[in-house]
Amino acid sequence: MLDLSATFDTADHNILLNRLKVLAGISGSALDWLSFYLSGRTFSIRASKFSSNTSPLTCVIPLGSVPGPLLFSIIYPSFNHMLPKAVKRRVHALKRLQVQCANIEAKFYEEVHELERKYAALYQPLFDKRRDIVTGAVEPTDEECEWHSDREEEEELAVSINVIQEATPEEDPKGIPEFWLTIFKSVDMLSDMLQEHDEPILKHLKDIQVKFSEPGEPMSFTLEFHFEPNGYFNNAVLTKVYKMKSEPDSSDPFSFEGPEIIDCEGCQIDWHKGKDVTVKTIKKKQKHKGRGTVRTVTKQVPNDSFFNFFNPVKAPPDGEMDEDSEFTLATDFEIGHFFRERIVPRAVLYFTGEALEDDESEQDDEGDEDDDEGDFDPKVSLHLALPFAISDHSLNL
Repeated sequence: MLDLSATFDTADHNILLNRLKVLAGISGSALDWLSFYLSGRTFSIRASKFSSNTSPLTCVIPLGSVPGPLLFSIIYPSFNHMLPKAVKRRVHALKRLQVQCANIEAKFYEEVHELERKYAALYQPLFDKRRDIVTGAVEPTDEECEWHSDREEEEELAVSINVIQEATPEEDPKGIPEFWLTIFKSVDMLSDMLQEHDEPILKHLKDIQVKFSEPGEPMSFTLEFHFEPNGYFNNAVLTKVYKMKSEPDSSDPFSFEGPEIIDCEGCQIDWHKGKDVTVKTIKKKQKHKGRGTVRTVTKQVPNDSFFNFFNPVKAPPDGEMDEDSEFTLATDFEIGHFFRERIVPRAVLYFTGEALEDDESEQDDEGDEDDDEGDFDPKVSLHLALPFAISDHSLNL
């Protein structure tokens, strides 16, 4: 039996910090926390009532600590050099079995995707009915409107959509006014993208649908934003395609954890003249160097807008992106996944705010779990400060 505890005692702190910076890409405050966690440690030897002088400790990963296994795996990425040759050979056989497991898992997720596609077809008639009610194309019957809720819930709902009632003073407005816009403004992830000049356009949004790729096609899903005729653009439908990968990487098969979004593709918006909210016109005065005359130059520059969502950052073929672009793309993947998994299936609950309460309670539960772990201690909790790693700009589903 191998006793690996001694290897914790020989981990040089300077080597470890350098590997964290160079190999793991950790820098800034996260690296400072790790340095603080490892520094300032001392040791002494005690026998009975006698003890030696205290000396600084420049190596050792504390056994039993939360970040201990992480730090150990970085400074000792492989145990293979410690294993006898016969044992290494058997480990290689186990790894081959693990690759086969990953391939079977990939097939499982392909079948899950097909199952999602099958059930999406069963959901669609219900979503079509939802669209018709929202737009006022269909008036639900008295029986369809029956819902058992107490008076307090109804009053809370009335307060939550008070803005809509003020904007639409009619006694009997058509359908459910500003249904999707209300959702956008209520959900933090979406409201962060929303600008004031986007709101009049999103009032014309009739429906959002999710379409899954057909059998035999590369795995993907498409978000379709259906608009009624409006004075801003000619498109009836704006689309965003998210391409997914659900197979182990041949160069790193053990990193496979299921389908991941690897790229996305927007669409061209056919804006009416002067209505493109994704650009703004600025005027700039220029002075002629020779004559000294001043002229005014106008040019268009990018403008913040939700509709930039349909013109996403593209992942370059070589995979090299700057930090800002990488973060933007990862956020885009997260938003696409959120539309698919939460917004579209549970739209009415986001409209009423009930889904928001569920999301908040989930976050509170997670916070309670963290609180249960005890008072904050940077030497214990520094694993929380490690940066979020984005692998190949992908998002696991």
